[in-house]
Amino acid sequence: MLTAAKVLLSPLLLWQGARVRRLALRLPEAEGSREGVAGTGRVRMRVLIVGDSSAAGVGAPTQGQALAGRLSEALSQRLGGAVVWQLVAHTGDTTRDALIALETATLHPADVMVTALGVNDVISQVPVRRWLAQLDELDGVAIRRAGVRQVVHSGVPPIHSFPLLPNPLRWVLGNDARRYNRALADWIKRWPDRWWLPVPFENERMSDSILMADDGFHPGPAVYALWAEQLAGMIATELAPRLPATTPTRRQTP
Repeated sequence: MLTAAKVLLSPLLLWQGARVRRLALRLPEAEGSREGVAGTGRVRMRVLIVGDSSAAGVGAPTQGQALAGRLSEALSQRLGGAVVWQLVAHTGDTTRDALIALETATLHPADVMVTALGVNDVISQVPVRRWLAQLDELDGVAIRRAGVRQVVHSGVPPIHSFPLLPNPLRWVLGNDARRYNRALADWIKRWPDRWWLPVPFENERMSDSILMADDGFHPGPAVYALWAEQLAGMIATELAPRLPATTPTRRQTP
């Protein structure tokens, strides 16, 4: 049904998409370092965050108020020690773009990788199977190059509620996002060391919400804070007990 609707609506969808790209407010990525240490004391965990504009903190003024900063601080509090973190993320990246970035970046060793990917794949209409295959490649690169032991894939956010997007474009992309998430939830069951977590407000309306950034497309600081808390709770409870004690290691090389 959705495929047929896309075909029938394709001229309107293309026009709406072009108009949104032309008129949308373009916000910068959050300012600040792309790596750091949260908390003090013994290093309890090393985290690699990989993704698109949401991982890069668009909608927040600084990395400390964006996903990476919030997540590392929340993990430090839960684990009672220092958390070393690194961010590899760029606005507009699809999963394939993130894969290329991860292949070429200079990476620190990491215990856990958290991803925030999928929106640009939905917008680019990447087939779900290809998207999952690219996530699999991404996980393999993180394991090989950074020594990652556990992976958490954030779900695709609720595009159906993004205030920026007009209908029927919002409806079509929102249904695609739900389809991606269903496929991700099924796919992740194959792997004992991979997890997924829906983003906050997956089942809520966010239209005209103060929780969104000014562009009506990206999270605001409040959403980043809640998203980080949910991730930190899951990682500290489910993943941390599965990891060996963290010991200082040198930066990985290609």
